[in-house]
Amino acid sequence: MNFSIQPVLENDKVVLYPLGESDFETLYAVASDPEIWEQHPNRDRWRREVFSNFFEGALASGGAYRIVDKSSGEVIGSTRIYDYDAANDTILIGYTFFAKAYWGQGYNRSVKNLMLDYLFKHVSRVVFHIGAVNKRSQRSIESLGARKIGEELVTYYGESPKLNYVYEVRRDW
Repeated sequence: MNFSIQPVLENDKVVLYPLGESDFETLYAVASDPEIWEQHPNRDRWRREVFSNFFEGALASGGAYRIVDKSSGEVIGSTRIYDYDAANDTILIGYTFFAKAYWGQGYNRSVKNLMLDYLFKHVSRVVFHIGAVNKRSQRSIESLGARKIGEELVTYYGESPKLNYVYEVRRDW
């Protein structure tokens, strides 16, 4: 791989900083709201012990971020770049969540566009796994132009497999 999956990324709305061990408490304060996870395949991720496993997986991925609102300096969520596949010229974006106060205000679109702009300098396709029951995230990714291309059982770090829909965005669209 001739590019980093964890550079600092920034636009007018957010800054994405590489996630570090010291970010656990701040990020858990955001993730501890059960409503964030109500449509997620892993609905109990708001519980500390479950989130701790998620956080460990985020660090192990080498591509996880904390999302900071530029205007307030607050940590508002997390996202990840992972599973670069040189042979297929693809990479994945996922594991994204935001504090409820930031829903519906363009933060997800801003983060995803920032990541896509960066990644399309290096790959031609970006893939997303979205939980089959997560209608909110499915609508959100479709609004960015992503197309559903399949379904797949995905095993999240240290968790049991869950059905996900597979979406893609191509550089040449």
